Amino acid sequence: MENRRGIILAGGTGSRLHPSTISVSKQLMPVFDKPMIYYPLCTLMSAGMREILVITTPRDQDAFRNLLGDGSLLGISITYAVQAKPKGIAQALVIGEDEGFLDGHQSALVLGDNLFFGDEFDDQLLETNKPHVGATVFGYHVKNPKDYGVLGFDDDGRVTSIEEKPDNPQSNFAVTGLYFYDEHAPTYARTVRPSGRQELEITALNQAYLDRGELRVETLGTGTTWLDTGTHRSLLQASNFVGIIEERQGRRICCPEEVAWRKGWIDDAGFARAAEPVAKSNYGRYLLSLLD
Repeated sequence: MENRRGIILAGGTGSRLHPSTISVSKQLMPVFDKPMIYYPLCTLMSAGMREILVITTPRDQDAFRNLLGDGSLLGISITYAVQAKPKGIAQALVIGEDEGFLDGHQSALVLGDNLFFGDEFDDQLLETNKPHVGATVFGYHVKNPKDYGVLGFDDDGRVTSIEEKPDNPQSNFAVTGLYFYDEHAPTYARTVRPSGRQELEITALNQAYLDRGELRVETLGTGTTWLDTGTHRSLLQASNFVGIIEERQGRRICCPEEVAWRKGWIDDAGFARAAEPVAKSNYGRYLLSLLD
C-alpha cells in the first residue's frame, strides 16, 4: 500500500464550546469514554496510515504530546506542528509541507472533531487509500445541508459543484471533515485566495481539484455514521451514540490500541504494554480482556 501520510487538524479556539474549551482543547474533551482525538486518529489508522502529524494550537501541544506520545506504543509515528492562528483547514497541508512531513507524499486530512463509524466505512477507507490522482471527499446525506459544504451532481452522479453553506443547496449531501489528496495538495493550497475571514478554505481547495476534473466523491451509506462534535448538542449526541453502541454490542469503538493490534502493528506483548497505563479504567480492562 502506498505510504500516504495522515494529518489531524486539532487547532482552533473551540469557541462554539465555550466556556468548556476556554482552558482545554475541544479535541481533548471526552466523547463518552475516550478523548475526542482518538476517533479521527483511528480513522487514519484504519485506512492504513502509520505516519501521522497532529496540528495543534501553541497552548495545547504539550497536552497532546502527553496523551499520544510519539506513537511508538501503537506501532506508528506521531509528530506535532503548530497552527499559530486559525487560518483555515487548507492551511494544514501547507503546514505539513513546511514541516517536512509530507515530503512529496499523498495525504489524508481529517478534522479533530469528526467521528466516523461503520464496518462498510472501513472498507471504503482502505480502497480510498490506494494511490490515485486528484482528491477524494466523502459525502454524507443530511437533512440540513445549508449548514455544510454541499455537493451537486449531474444526472450520471458525477460531482458538478461544491458550495459552502449555500442558500439553495444542490443536494442533501454534505462534505465531511475527511479529505484524501494527491501530492499536489500543498501547492494548490498555497494558491487559494483567503476568504473574507482571511482563511484558506477547504472548499476552495476542493474546488481547485473540481476545476481540474480531479475531484472524486465517495458517498457514505446508511451503515456509516458521521458526527461533527463541535457544539454542545452534537458533543452530547456523539457521546450518547458511542455509549449506546458500546453497551449494546459489548465492544468499544475507535480504540487506537485495538486498531494497531488487529492490524499487526503491535504483538500481544506490545498490546499489553499499550493497555497498561489505563489498566485500572473500564477502557483498559476492555483492552486487556481482548487478550483473554
